[in-house]
Amino acid sequence: MAAGAMIPSWWSEAAESLSSSSSAPPIALVCGPANSGKSVFSRHLLDNLLQRYERVGYLDTDVGQPEFTAPGCQSLHIIHQQTLHPDLTILCLKTPEKCFFFGDINCGRDPKTYLKNIFSLYDYFLKQYYQPGQSVVPLVINTSGWVKGIGYDLLVEMLRYTSPTHVVQIRGPAERKNLPSGMFWLDGNAEGSAKLIEIRAAQNQSSSQSARVSIRKDACILRELRLIAYFRQCLPRDFNISSHKELVHSLASTTPYTITLSKVKVMHLHCQVSNTETYEGLKSAIIGLAISSSRPVSPEHNTPWCVGLGMVRAMDVSKDQLYVVTPIPLRIVEKVDIILQGLIEIPTCLLEEQDAPRSRGTSH
Repeated sequence: MAAGAMIPSWWSEAAESLSSSSSAPPIALVCGPANSGKSVFSRHLLDNLLQRYERVGYLDTDVGQPEFTAPGCQSLHIIHQQTLHPDLTILCLKTPEKCFFFGDINCGRDPKTYLKNIFSLYDYFLKQYYQPGQSVVPLVINTSGWVKGIGYDLLVEMLRYTSPTHVVQIRGPAERKNLPSGMFWLDGNAEGSAKLIEIRAAQNQSSSQSARVSIRKDACILRELRLIAYFRQCLPRDFNISSHKELVHSLASTTPYTITLSKVKVMHLHCQVSNTETYEGLKSAIIGLAISSSRPVSPEHNTPWCVGLGMVRAMDVSKDQLYVVTPIPLRIVEKVDIILQGLIEIPTCLLEEQDAPRSRGTSH
């Protein structure tokens, strides 16, 4: 079976059972070890729910391999249409309803902020789409494959906070890599109302060293492809591109916006830097763009919503200018007054093609 090309019967049965098991729209969290097929099953479940509901929410907590955004993001999407491609492994970027730029592919870098972001996204969903008396929307929550150590603790916290109606646990053939059976997130005396659905992975997972290296390599390639696909949106949709090399060259030649450095605040997400080093990390970086007036309701959460990503083409501190390539429209870029600097780097292939900046607009 080609990965993503076919859905095993037991997955379809699980998705069908979940979608039709109750009168109220479900909130389903999908969990399991890395490379077990969580994202593909989540997409399949999403499509299944869209056969019954006009809209379905999708909360993506996997910063390393997000489904609809570039790496380093945590996002909430409200999906209106089913996936058109039969292969659910095909990249499918979408504009999120709300998004945080976590700025790293490893949630263990800052677990407290990671959870705060998820809780804020979930609270937003409940307030906007899951209130009694309105058209309630079901939700699919996709999680990362880090299910041991800190990853396990984060998943437990997530499960306890979201209290999903359904939990789908995908179990691989290597039992030592799996999560505990049963409702492992509950305290000894606690009673859970969630319906637990345990299903086995779609295909055998190899535990050999060469297979693990291959998986890590593939994940790295996928992250670069997602970043390139995100910035492909800077080019016209009808722009004729016949090869990957041509796409890379076109992106590297895209005229950037100019942002006045002194009129924006740089937030360093995972480190503290001195005033003299404020701009150092921006070189060759993928940055989050944010607006200070756009923040979550929670007063204890200082990270603003992210309105999009930017690719720093160049910087001239003496001229007080930052040159940024982004698919965000100029009318939104003009409002950006916060730059979120994390640890996401520009793909090497794009760095090799960088041209001298030619400004196409000024944001401030």
